[in-house]
Amino acid sequence: MRADHVQLMYFSPTATTKQVVEYIAEGMSPEKVQHVDLTLPEAETSRSVNGQSELAVLGVPVYAGRVPLLAAERLRGIHAQGMPAVVVVVYGNRAYEGALVELKDISSSCGFVPVAGGVFIGEHSFATQDRPIANGRPDDADAVEARLFGEKIRNLLASVSSIQDLHPLQVPGEIPDKERPEKKEVAPVVDPETCILCGTCAQICPSGAISIKDEVQADPTECILCHACVKNCPTGAIKFQAPPLLELADKLSRECQIRQEPEIYLAAERAYK
Repeated sequence: MRADHVQLMYFSPTATTKQVVEYIAEGMSPEKVQHVDLTLPEAETSRSVNGQSELAVLGVPVYAGRVPLLAAERLRGIHAQGMPAVVVVVYGNRAYEGALVELKDISSSCGFVPVAGGVFIGEHSFATQDRPIANGRPDDADAVEARLFGEKIRNLLASVSSIQDLHPLQVPGEIPDKERPEKKEVAPVVDPETCILCGTCAQICPSGAISIKDEVQADPTECILCHACVKNCPTGAIKFQAPPLLELADKLSRECQIRQEPEIYLAAERAYK
């Protein structure tokens, strides 16, 4: 079978997940690539997709070892009808824990048939120049690995006549029984001296937590700590200053310096006699 039409479906507040799935698609060399960006509140999250001659690449970042709740909610609005899928998680060099198997389960519940899984590394949301945590990733080496993964997916699909010829995909990890960590209700703060009220932070906020009137206002009950606003502010006027977050960023920067590498998993071909 062939997958000439690839649909990239991703939740990517700081664009690292988007980069990874684009690299994977490049390795597949499809005739057509369609982007389905689930990041922003206005994303079209109620849709039906089908076609076994097409392939979906589902990508999300990892937050505390899990699929972000907002990403899971938007993915569950997609209804597939047996479309093969590649599930991809991108983590900030700490650990991905149960995120990959959780994304696989979510995709299956939506009607996708997972045929491959990938784990890649992206610059951590909390990373800064002073607190480096996988800064600059995905880098050139990650791009090479992602494209090679895409080639392997293409070759896997070409080796079978239908996805029924593949065993169910097996990936590592377990979804923890415990509840997710309690959400920290904090929000970024804005320096009024350097803020130019350009509206960038409000436009790119995945949860709609930021609004602008005479000043920038951020709702701590809606903020998901993705740091998209911080990383995209043209003047560097917006920052997180809550001590618990700064302490966590310091800890991650100290303890997560060893370079982690991508992992890939492919469904095995059934052996027919």
